[in-house]
Amino acid sequence: MTNSKENLSLHSKLLEAQQKLVPEMMDILQQRFKLLKFIGMSGPIGRRPLSLMAGLSERECRNEMESLRSLNLIRIAKEGATITTEGAEVLDSLQSSIDEWTGNNLLERKLTSLLGIKEVKVVAGDSDANKAIKGQLANEAAKQFLERIGDGRLVAVTGGTSVASIPQYIQPFERGERLHFIAARGGIGNDIGLQANIIAATFAQACGGTYSTFYYPESLSEEAHEIFKREPAAIDMMKQYERTDCVIHGIGDALRMADMRGTAEDVKSMLQKNEAKGEAFGFYFNEVGDIVHRITTVGIQTEQLEKVPLLLAVAGGKKKAEAILSYMASAPRQTLLVTDEGAALAMLEKLERH
Repeated sequence: MTNSKENLSLHSKLLEAQQKLVPEMMDILQQRFKLLKFIGMSGPIGRRPLSLMAGLSERECRNEMESLRSLNLIRIAKEGATITTEGAEVLDSLQSSIDEWTGNNLLERKLTSLLGIKEVKVVAGDSDANKAIKGQLANEAAKQFLERIGDGRLVAVTGGTSVASIPQYIQPFERGERLHFIAARGGIGNDIGLQANIIAATFAQACGGTYSTFYYPESLSEEAHEIFKREPAAIDMMKQYERTDCVIHGIGDALRMADMRGTAEDVKSMLQKNEAKGEAFGFYFNEVGDIVHRITTVGIQTEQLEKVPLLLAVAGGKKKAEAILSYMASAPRQTLLVTDEGAALAMLEKLERH
């Protein structure tokens, strides 16, 4: 571990020295590294979508792609560019040094300490400003999931676009067939809650595993909800939550989530009055992490989350910083957060002011 840290520090110092001597070299390095990463993540990919992802003109993108091709780091074919084995090795070798040089590692360590959770992983960019960064978030989340699932067998997933984007970056892997995916809460009608069932199936397909669905009837009264909780399907699902090895979830902006769910106006007014900032698992949180409201459904409970070995939260974008902080204020300590620079820097600024 010490040698690894010493090598990383040495690489970072070397990059800094190179920047002082040949400053334009670092711009080229970062640009080519970014292109190589996008190609590795999305290939085969054409020049036009790649230029949009990287924020380059098509001419600039074409020139850099040709340079990468001449170095045998990518292949260019009719269907688009793909990364070579050598390119993947270069990408892997440079990742830590680039993160250290750009300050991402320091940002991750600061946030991990301030949030009091297990770890924070930060990808470059702001997904609010560049939609392509959502792909990087999903790719990093997939990487962390595959590296950390270990001997886990039961995985619960929530709905939302961040979680829904992850399976496309998962390739079938050894022992993937042992994994069983479930929804972290019952689906409600045709809204975003129902997506958790669909996403569970998509994860299972990507991993070569299995899944089961859990549907929750829409618009139940409190009395009917209490009856439904005693149904065999609901009882079985709650038992599965007790045995869950991993939960993968997103974090939403409270009022936006309420709008998307078609929440009644009086409830939305209550959320505003109680200053709800974030939402996860159907729970709405205020700035200090208190639950101010929860939707009526059967799903994993906060006390059950405390027992789950691997909690993987995925959320990014500067606009979502407050929502993430509100959930993290009471998140289980074993949580791993995958976010982007936009959200990370906004969170750090807010945390350091307090």
